[in-house]
Amino acid sequence: MSQSQGSGATTLLSVEKLTKAFGSFKACDGIDLDIRPGEVHALLGENGAGKSTLVKMLFGVLAPSSGRINWRGAPVDIDSPAEARRLGVGMVFQHFSLFEALTVAENIALSLDKRTPLATIAAQARDLSVAYGLPLDPNAHVADLSVGERQRIEIIRALLQNPQLIILDEPTSVLTPQEADRLFDTLEKLKGEGRSVLYISHRLEEVQRICDRATVLRHGKVTGACDPRLETPASLARMMVGTEVAEVRRDADVAMGEVTLAVEGLNVAPRTPFAMPLRDVSLTVRAGEILAIAGVAGNGQSELFDALSGEYPTAENEVVRIRNKGVGRVGINGRRLMGAGFVPEERHGHGAVTGLSLSDNLLLARNTSDHRAFLGGGLLRLIRHDAVKRATARICEAMDVRKSGVDPLAGALSGGNLQKFIVGRELDRQPALLVVNQPTWGVDAGAASRIRQALVDLARAGSAVLVISQDLDEIFEVATDIAVISEGRLSPIYPAEDLSREKIGLLMGGLHDKSGAETAHAH
Repeated sequence: MSQSQGSGATTLLSVEKLTKAFGSFKACDGIDLDIRPGEVHALLGENGAGKSTLVKMLFGVLAPSSGRINWRGAPVDIDSPAEARRLGVGMVFQHFSLFEALTVAENIALSLDKRTPLATIAAQARDLSVAYGLPLDPNAHVADLSVGERQRIEIIRALLQNPQLIILDEPTSVLTPQEADRLFDTLEKLKGEGRSVLYISHRLEEVQRICDRATVLRHGKVTGACDPRLETPASLARMMVGTEVAEVRRDADVAMGEVTLAVEGLNVAPRTPFAMPLRDVSLTVRAGEILAIAGVAGNGQSELFDALSGEYPTAENEVVRIRNKGVGRVGINGRRLMGAGFVPEERHGHGAVTGLSLSDNLLLARNTSDHRAFLGGGLLRLIRHDAVKRATARICEAMDVRKSGVDPLAGALSGGNLQKFIVGRELDRQPALLVVNQPTWGVDAGAASRIRQALVDLARAGSAVLVISQDLDEIFEVATDIAVISEGRLSPIYPAEDLSREKIGLLMGGLHDKSGAETAHAH
């Protein structure tokens, strides 16, 4: 699968033997890549394959260790994002960098390299939003916008620089199917203008749909290239990981046990001016059940996770019950001691302390629930570091955590590998209840398959699992039952087989059909 140029094809950007080393580790190792004018070019690979390192070099965030970057056939030195923008390279990062208290126009102004009157920026942003089918009010405050609208800000901000190449990193990970369709229409318009897009995504169906060519990275090297329209999601995944990606296996009939988690009439006032209040949320999760809660980001998912985990206890003790005991006023450590496990949405700083080793992160998470296993006897209660290290190695092996050393810093792992470790850290305890928020956000197909299968296996072993996810493919793959959260309210709970994508889309939009509760699963 060689990457041919084709007869008469010109090149907008190319890299030759581009390498980035961190000590003895080569995140990118001799990469050759070319991007043509007017194409959408997919960059595929597992977490840790080198994709982020490569695009950071193209956008001037990182300096190459060796190799060359060419722009329109001439060598260039992209030593800063400002220089990248001057050349004609724009980038929309996976994690937005917006100030919620400021308006759309004010956020855009902060990123511009030259001073422009705010009124001019607002007018230009409005014109671009209309021209590219990305409706946006420049005077709206970011705090009042949906996640999809916030992404439009990032795209409009990049387009204001008049780029010839736009790098998009996981652009649909926080979008509804309808918002993703609108983004794809925008990409077609950009192609028609002769602009190019370098597109990073783990959603292989959309790569097939919109990308003209694909380059595959594995372990920092280019391992292949193809026309994704001639491939299948399975064949693309196989190119990325080097082997077949296992399908998630579920039992047709799942035996449900006793109620493990019960929430009745949960109301949570917003803690900040931009938080979403929870309104009369009720649910139950039984042993053996996987209840998936779908919804567009920003509709109360984080607030619900915080209330269930005990990170922010509620005023009433009985409103949240674990194993038939009221825990509303109990903190996270107390709930862990009752057999619960929790995986938050944000890996860095919340799920893990990036400046500490994996074993230290394990110790922090087990400081109460596993004190007998990790602390020695006697008055001093010394930490048994050998036991902690063995447990860390066991988790890494079980979840196939790829790492550069025996016990590296958490921040040294790629996002997907850190996510596998955090999930594995909770699974290793075999919790009676696991609550996980966005279990496979931003992880590759192989890692996602492993995490989802682990959740299914945990439920099969008799645990109750609650999954909060924006990924409908994931929800239908693992869930026995589904509910949708919208504006802080939870829909009735339905058996997974009784819901379609269209029905979930309506519920996401706030159509809480209370009459549908009669057909919902009796909990």
